[in-house]
Amino acid sequence: MSSKTDIFVKNLELSQDIENYIEKKTSRLNRYLKQIDEKRIDLAFVKTARKPANRFVAQITLRGRGFILRAEERSSDIKTAIDQVIDKIERQIERYKGKKYRSRNDATPASVLLKEVEEEQEKPLIVRRKKFGLIPMDELEAIEQMNLLGHEDFFIFFNANTSATNVLYKRRDGSYGLIEPEIG
Repeated sequence: MSSKTDIFVKNLELSQDIENYIEKKTSRLNRYLKQIDEKRIDLAFVKTARKPANRFVAQITLRGRGFILRAEERSSDIKTAIDQVIDKIERQIERYKGKKYRSRNDATPASVLLKEVEEEQEKPLIVRRKKFGLIPMDELEAIEQMNLLGHEDFFIFFNANTSATNVLYKRRDGSYGLIEPEIG
C-alpha cells in the first residue's frame, strides 16, 4: 500500500522539483515498513537561526497502526535537509522493526514473560553511582569549565551566587540553559 505524502511548508515556496524529490525519496519508505498509513513532511525556512547551516528544517512524521515515528534535520540546503531526515527516519524504522519482530519471533509464553517482568521490577534501576565534589562558582565560570572539560550536554555546579546546585546545559541553537532545582 503506497500512501501519498502530505507536504507542508513554512516561510518558503514549494517548487515542483522539490515536491517530486520528496515523493521519490518517501516512496521507498513503504518498502521498509508496509504499515505506513500517513506520511507528512514539514519544510521550513528559519531566517532567525543563529547558524546558516540550520536555516532549512525538514521534519517527517510517519503514522501507522500502533506507531508514530518522527525525525527532524536542519541544513543550509533544503535537499540536504530532506536527505538527512530520510536517512534518520530509515534508521528509526529499522530500530522499530527490530524491536517489533524480535519480540514476535521469540514467541515466549505469557506466563514466562510475567515472571521475567516481576523479576525485573526487583532489580535496581540505578546501575552506576558517581560522586564528585562541587566547587562554588558563578554561571560564567560554569560555562567556561563546561567548555574546558569538553562536556557537550550538561554540567553540574554549585552556584556561589544562589548557594544552590544548578545544571547548566547546551541548547540546540548553541546558547545555554540553566536548571535551578527547588524543593517542591
